[in-house]
Amino acid sequence: MGEQVRIIDRIDTAPRYSESDAVRLNNMFRGRDTVEMLTVLLKENMLGDAAIVSSFGAESAVLLHLIASIDPTVPVLFLETGKHFPETITYREELREGLGLTDLRNLTPDPELLAQKDGTGLRWSYDPDGCCEIRKVLPLKAALALFDAQFTGRKAFQSSTRSALPRFEIEEGRLKVNPLADWDRARLDAYMTEHKLPAHPLVELGYPSIGCSPCTTKVGLGEDPRSGRWKGWDKVECGIHTEVSPLDDDGANDPIF
Repeated sequence: MGEQVRIIDRIDTAPRYSESDAVRLNNMFRGRDTVEMLTVLLKENMLGDAAIVSSFGAESAVLLHLIASIDPTVPVLFLETGKHFPETITYREELREGLGLTDLRNLTPDPELLAQKDGTGLRWSYDPDGCCEIRKVLPLKAALALFDAQFTGRKAFQSSTRSALPRFEIEEGRLKVNPLADWDRARLDAYMTEHKLPAHPLVELGYPSIGCSPCTTKVGLGEDPRSGRWKGWDKVECGIHTEVSPLDDDGANDPIF
């Protein structure tokens, strides 16, 4: 099992990177292959202390395999909300072992805050934003205080709120790196097949995007892959990611593919 981590004290808000750094990196790696980009970033330590934020969801194996093939010691942060499908926990362990991930960190909510704000465990049913804040946003914010950058598995095709997704962006003075920003479904599937990566067991049951079990439903044919998340609510992100706004620069947020 991965290391259980709960950090509630060290919240470092000092900016490490600026928007100009994201612009520079987007320009530097424009048109370059994803593996080449990741190899340079990791082998030359261009990002400082970096971690992968992974949901171990439908497409997580691709990013984890890409990075583990270069450096399996990169920390992997998993938000153990206590609300995941059992299949997700099993899949997490399968990928951890199969990919040789050596530093999996399970981030858990502050138990005192959880007891105070969600003692019944039903906050998701009437205040999903508040539930995500307690179980995802705050634990991740605390954990990321230890890092200069994070890798995410977001892709531009996933939803309209991600359509302008660049490879590099800034969030609270830290770099957010989206290596798969320009990947489409066909490319993801081809990579999974080529490297014989196991699929999340819920994908074949109609779940192309997988979060916590109470707030994830099946998606119909032709629907937005994330339309099964928080169905019936005006909510498309859990709060650890926000809607992407194009950078105000000299073209760094033009399509990179």
